[in-house]
Amino acid sequence: MSADKENSIIRMRLIRSYVSSVVSISLVLVLIGIAGLFGANAKSVADHFRESMVVEVIMDGTAEEEDALNLIDRMKRQPFVKSFEYISREKGTEQMTALLGGDFLDAFENNPIPISVDFHLNAGYFDRDSLEMVKNVLSANDKVSEVVIQESLVEALNQNLEKIGIVLFVFIVILLFISFVLVGNTVRLNLYARRFTIHTMQMVGATKSFIRKPFVRQAFWQGLFSGVIADFILLLILYLTKTKYGELFAIFDARLLAAVLGGVLIVGILLCILGTSRVVNKLVDISADDLYY
Repeated sequence: MSADKENSIIRMRLIRSYVSSVVSISLVLVLIGIAGLFGANAKSVADHFRESMVVEVIMDGTAEEEDALNLIDRMKRQPFVKSFEYISREKGTEQMTALLGGDFLDAFENNPIPISVDFHLNAGYFDRDSLEMVKNVLSANDKVSEVVIQESLVEALNQNLEKIGIVLFVFIVILLFISFVLVGNTVRLNLYARRFTIHTMQMVGATKSFIRKPFVRQAFWQGLFSGVIADFILLLILYLTKTKYGELFAIFDARLLAAVLGGVLIVGILLCILGTSRVVNKLVDISADDLYY
């Protein structure tokens, strides 16, 4: 095989490798971006789930609507109350009918469904001591029969949120490692394609920094293209999320979203530059004969 034909084949492989590397790194950056979006907004997401949980206050059998409204009026001034919903006896009956069937009341002479109030707490009041305090405050009303707080569910939620944070961190580290491998493979093929030029440069006394410069420049553009593609995909995902799941999108902080998108661009450039520099520094030290394999 002639040298020209061999170089042509290598150049085609290099172009395919470069395009494949850009696409692969872009997809990795998208995954990093998604993990980053949830990581950066972890507090908002956690607060949303906590504040979605209900503290149910069941009034006793003698309580009337006025008693429940008086309780609401006092409790809505408390710092731990985010929102509330009054459940009348009629509405409670409708809910139980939907759950148990229309004939469940036949077993009772009088309607046993009590008046109740559902409270949603602010996210900062979901530790054990705060929930106990909330329960005591609500139970102090003489018309309150029972305060139902799903403490086991709250504890499980808090533990799972911590585990999710650890998993996200490990996931990002693995993705960064994959990116380094992708960049390294592309750089090695690039070095092989330019092996004669590099060998000539070394023979005339070219420094590592001089040899590394064109590779780093190429790595910058590779990282920039990858980051731009990843940001475009992330923006598309965010748009679809906003369109179909507006409530979920509302949880995210717009400033943090912009920071994550900018971070993805910077990470893409740094990954390619650092990965390229590491490989070039390692390979220019080996002998000319070894560089060909």
